[in-house]
Amino acid sequence: MQGKHTEKIVLASASPRRKEILTKAGYNLIIEKSDIDESKFPTNNVEPCKYAEQLALAKAKDVAPNYPDQIVLGADTIVDYDGTIIGKPEDEKEAQEIVSKLFSKPHKVITGIALIRINDNTEIVTNDVTIVYPKKMSLEQIEEHLISGTWKDKAGAYAIQETGDEFVEKLEGSMTNVMGLPLELVKSLLDKLLAKE
Repeated sequence: MQGKHTEKIVLASASPRRKEILTKAGYNLIIEKSDIDESKFPTNNVEPCKYAEQLALAKAKDVAPNYPDQIVLGADTIVDYDGTIIGKPEDEKEAQEIVSKLFSKPHKVITGIALIRINDNTEIVTNDVTIVYPKKMSLEQIEEHLISGTWKDKAGAYAIQETGDEFVEKLEGSMTNVMGLPLELVKSLLDKLLAKE
């Protein structure tokens, strides 16, 4: 637990995981979910990192006009499987296909980050990448995971904080990135912006 920051940060996301990561780090949050339609951002012919950044920036820009004096944080997490972008599954069938694929070999979890403050023209867009080395899952384990429902609304159809070591052999990079927000990167960016005030 870090010291409390008095400046309010606007989180353009309804993700309970992102909220928890930032709150535990001591940030004072305003939560306002972005209403962008992610289906309007095609995944073909775009690099996974750029795609995540595009969505993060769109989310931040959607909410920022309501808070021109404050830092607005947009984020989007995807999975890069051999250059193919994998987001949240639509249904259990898609979740099964995704999980069967992802837990066969290493894959990347990418979170795009966008920080905007309208009044001083601040716009920072970046990303963080974590390589996940999965454990081989049996058909029974995949079935149990699908029944549990923890795949819903999760990029790559799994949540590391809920399944922990059950699915993962090791990580290269930020653990919180896999949870939906790379705290180390976000903290360094926010601290620089807040220090300028």
